[in-house]
Amino acid sequence: MRVSVLGLGYVGCVSAACLASLGHEVIGVDVNPVKVELVNDGKAPVVEERIGEMIAEVVASGALRATVDVRDAVLGTEVSLVCVGTPSEANGSLCTTYLERVAEQIGAAAAEKAERGERHTVVFRSTMLPGTCLDLLVPILEKHLGGTAGVDIGVAVNPEFLREGTSVRDFFDPPKTVIGELDAASGDVVAALYEGLPGEVFRVPVPVAEAIKYADNAFHGLKIGFANELGAVCQALGVDSHQVIDVFLADRKLNISPAYLRPGFAFGGSCLPKDLRSLVHAARRADISVPILSHVLPSNADHLQRAVELIERTGKRRVGLFGLSFKPGTDDLRESPLVELAERLFGKGYDLRIYDPNVSLSRLLGANREYIETRLPHLAQLLAESVEEVLDHAEVAVVGTREPAVLSALPHGGGPLIVDLIRLPDADARRTEPGYIGLAW
Repeated sequence: MRVSVLGLGYVGCVSAACLASLGHEVIGVDVNPVKVELVNDGKAPVVEERIGEMIAEVVASGALRATVDVRDAVLGTEVSLVCVGTPSEANGSLCTTYLERVAEQIGAAAAEKAERGERHTVVFRSTMLPGTCLDLLVPILEKHLGGTAGVDIGVAVNPEFLREGTSVRDFFDPPKTVIGELDAASGDVVAALYEGLPGEVFRVPVPVAEAIKYADNAFHGLKIGFANELGAVCQALGVDSHQVIDVFLADRKLNISPAYLRPGFAFGGSCLPKDLRSLVHAARRADISVPILSHVLPSNADHLQRAVELIERTGKRRVGLFGLSFKPGTDDLRESPLVELAERLFGKGYDLRIYDPNVSLSRLLGANREYIETRLPHLAQLLAESVEEVLDHAEVAVVGTREPAVLSALPHGGGPLIVDLIRLPDADARRTEPGYIGLAW
């Protein structure tokens, strides 16, 4: 394919060289004439493993050249990869100035091609927040194109997963390829660019593609911060943190796995809250600052508060709550977020009924019974004996469990308003129905 790459920084330079090495005809574009001259001389404008010899090869073969002229590059290619910078503003917000400028230039050049009946495709590889493409860049493209995105011009978002220092290797062996497509034809163009490369390909809506890069980088930063905080606490306690992490990493069932990584409701139980508090307390006693660990429980509390506010916004007063224990299959109520939710709703004067098939007041013993008698002493009058009893009572049915008896009885349309805390198995279908509100979207 004939490809223009706008922005010859780390991402653009590597993308241009690697695409040229795959057999595409590539034109690199940059406002900096020094970078353009370096590329045309077969030299890399960035320091990166293997990039120098690769640029020398593809420039010598005629597969790559560079220019400062966006119009020339767009008119001479079928697809443009936008790799311009999106730095932080002073307040932390995303600077989209370079993206906007490039969108204007591409749109104007693509208009000339449209007059000849040629459809250009623009692919944004720059990191940008969800909504940037559809709400900001697409209107700019359409204004200067004089046409409709997805019809007269192709638009896609294709986030990069290139680490500086290993970016060439990462290009040819990506962890995944993400294509956020405005229309199928746009996605087909991007897929064709990387044909033959390993890794799973995900074709998703544009905002999902924008969000994925942020999910990745936020989690990477979180992992590094977690490991460093844990290491500092271990050192203060006289423990070899690397031995701890070696064992931690060996657990591929719960630790290094998809476990616990689905948006849903708050966590609770007799272990997680207690152990987090103990670890944070130990860190404080040792004068070790652990801002990540110390904010896990406040973050969890904030998520519970979102559920309370979701229910409050319905304006309804008769509430049915499905689920009370901290997770299905147990009657353990200690530090259950659903007990906390029930307590808050009851305290706010809601007319509440609760059903959990695993919870029977007569069977609660020991610390479990003491906990519920302290937190929710009115539980006996709130517990219902069947799903139907709760549904008959409720104007709002709050679902906090995946118990089969509950899921099979939930009505579709009509009946009480459903507030879904756990993302029901049929949530995608319910999402389009009136009377459904989801917390985990």
